[in-house]
Amino acid sequence: MNMREQLAQDLLGASYASLTSQKKSVIDLIADQKPSGLGPVAHNDERDRWAKLADRVAEVGGSWNFIITFVIVLAAWVMLNTLLATRAFDPYPFIFLNLMLSMVAALQAPIIMMSQNRQAAIDRAAAEHDYVVNLRAELEIMLLHDKLDALRERDILARTDAISAQLKQLCNDVAELKAMR
Repeated sequence: MNMREQLAQDLLGASYASLTSQKKSVIDLIADQKPSGLGPVAHNDERDRWAKLADRVAEVGGSWNFIITFVIVLAAWVMLNTLLATRAFDPYPFIFLNLMLSMVAALQAPIIMMSQNRQAAIDRAAAEHDYVVNLRAELEIMLLHDKLDALRERDILARTDAISAQLKQLCNDVAELKAMR
């Protein structure tokens, strides 16, 4: 039985072949005694300009500054067109304003969803990396417990052998003393 198969059986109670790819990678890391790596934490910014634009729109569109500015512009639009009354460029019921709001919502929502989907993928990769690191840490702790148990068992056996030898020597000494009397 090879080392990976033995580790899989000892630590996870399953054959190496039956493990998921994540668990196989953990067993491989333990067997090779390699660090888990930086994973998604140290990823390069490989977004194209449209992805960066979508992230920027989501960042701005989801901020209090945007909301407050948008409310101020809406209030100014309504007040200006109400005060101009008959000369208003968008008189009540503000049809042009309604059209602009619908267009902003129609464009902004999918752009924000693109950004959120990309962030969700990054979060999934980070969560998978965390899972691998945590599983490896747990398995390494189990290995350390096994090593400590083996050391304790060896120590107990050595002490038992030493006590047996001392007891045997004591019995021989007692027998010699009885023979001398």
